[in-house]
Amino acid sequence: MRRLTLSAIAALTATTATAEIVGEYHSYTVGDESFEGYVATNTDLNTPLGTVLIVHDWDGMTEYEERRAEMLAELGYTAFAIDVYGADTDPQGTEDYQALSGALYEDRDLFRTRLMGSIEEAANITGATDNIVMQGYCFGGAAVLEAARAGADLDGFVSFHGSLDLPEGQDYASVTAPIMVFHGSADPVSGMDALGTLLSDLQEAGVEHGAQVFGGARHSFTVYGSDDYDLEADRGSWDGLQTFLEETL
Repeated sequence: MRRLTLSAIAALTATTATAEIVGEYHSYTVGDESFEGYVATNTDLNTPLGTVLIVHDWDGMTEYEERRAEMLAELGYTAFAIDVYGADTDPQGTEDYQALSGALYEDRDLFRTRLMGSIEEAANITGATDNIVMQGYCFGGAAVLEAARAGADLDGFVSFHGSLDLPEGQDYASVTAPIMVFHGSADPVSGMDALGTLLSDLQEAGVEHGAQVFGGARHSFTVYGSDDYDLEADRGSWDGLQTFLEETL
């Protein structure tokens, strides 16, 4: 049985009693490679509020992304958790996670091809809309910034405790939509210096942006069951996401 946070329960009770949240796996291809994502929709809505793409953490597509997709469907959005590792991958531990994420960090062209191909696939999702925001957690947060720098034509980008470093040779000149960052002040992966640099880069590039910092929160503050999980930061960032989606979509 899936466990929901208090914010998810609140979202669920806010929907109509007859609403049904439907989640299903979605197979697609980018180039010659096969991928498997997850789509969650609210069947009680004739017109969704918008579409949200979710990029997975370094451990690949898991129940975590499925749960977040369903929580977004409860709020009235069509959610598509995309896959950037490939349908044939099945990472089982830290070494696998590092190898798969590292391969994409080292080959940014491949990384962007998979992100852009997944974005294009959203047009084939039943219930998807033309107005789209992309969000991601940890590795997925870094992926969201990669898509933004690549000039993805979306309505917004949201990073939750993502890696914030700017790869050599890249900049934010091609960003076309607002960027929102949710970050912990005690994050040992991307510290406050990295956040400050990112915000300065966005300001200099003229990119609309915002950030919400949670004091004392560490790297994976939204990941249930992790040592870094922080209920207050999880709920606060989820509320902040809802505000961003309402203002953007």
